[in-house]
Amino acid sequence: MGSHDVEVAADELLKKAVGSRWGVIAAIYIGPERLEPMLTVREVRAIAGIGLKGDRYCHERGTYSKRHPNNQVTLIEAEALEAAERDYGFEIAGQESRRNLLTRGMALNHLVGREFRVGEARLRGLKLCEPCTHLQELTGKQVLKALRHRGGLRAEILRSGTIKTGDLITEEK
Repeated sequence: MGSHDVEVAADELLKKAVGSRWGVIAAIYIGPERLEPMLTVREVRAIAGIGLKGDRYCHERGTYSKRHPNNQVTLIEAEALEAAERDYGFEIAGQESRRNLLTRGMALNHLVGREFRVGEARLRGLKLCEPCTHLQELTGKQVLKALRHRGGLRAEILRSGTIKTGDLITEEK
């Protein structure tokens, strides 16, 4: 199943839960090396207190490589990327966002300070992941404007587990 098929399946799944407070993982990206393109994977192991297995930040090889909870995992809404295209006239592909988890159906900004489950892993939303000049330079696109206040979420991994494309995102009570 291709990434488009997964996103279509995710859309169908979300239609069944109108009014529910959950979303779905539409795609997963890891960046094994600093400045290298993000790779699409079907699943990834989230390691508590460390990061995503195979990602540059898990191995302290990212641009901002110091091990810190803010660098463990990043998420971005597919809807935010679609809005950027609609409002600013250019596409930002999921991989270009340099975020690890592309989500659909859940407002990530509302997860700051809250715990939530993604597949087998439990995360805590720490802060918004605002776009930076580094991202703008890498993409060559005006992402500072297009993704302001909708650039995603930085999260800490509280409990290890596997995250797969199509997994649900549910807020912990």
